Amino acid sequence: MLPNYKSILVTTDLSPHATHVFKHAVMLARQNNAEMHLLHVVPQVDSSVRSYVATVLGSDSLEKLEQSHQQDALQKIRAEIEEFTKAELADHPEDLKRFTGVDIRQGNPVEQILAAAEQFDADVIVMGTHSKGMLEHGFLGSVAEKVLHKAGRPTFVIPLPKHQ
Repeated sequence: MLPNYKSILVTTDLSPHATHVFKHAVMLARQNNAEMHLLHVVPQVDSSVRSYVATVLGSDSLEKLEQSHQQDALQKIRAEIEEFTKAELADHPEDLKRFTGVDIRQGNPVEQILAAAEQFDADVIVMGTHSKGMLEHGFLGSVAEKVLHKAGRPTFVIPLPKHQ
């Protein structure tokens, strides 16, 4: 029996490449009559950068700054993704019905993607990847590669189009 995907987790980094990835996810959802969950992960600030900023501002000031702007920033990201989705699917209301909403998380992108896939019981993950140089890839790896190896479920990695 062929697989039938009912729940698709689509990750977005809000880059221009996100549109390309989203279109692939929509086609997959359309072909399988599946729902789509969109996920954006705000990565944690590197600890050395955080220490530097705390030294300059003072740790109390940094905490106040983070608390006062965090919710506003997350709401703006959510609104941007929702508007993007509505604009992309404006001519296809049947596909807009497949869109279940936007989940914004903070933390390690790999961990958050895997947790969201579990939470939404995603049958498949659709995500993009950017080409990286051999040196950067060799030492750091990529989020897509790590998710691909750890997900335990089909993961479609959409490469950056050559014309971008």
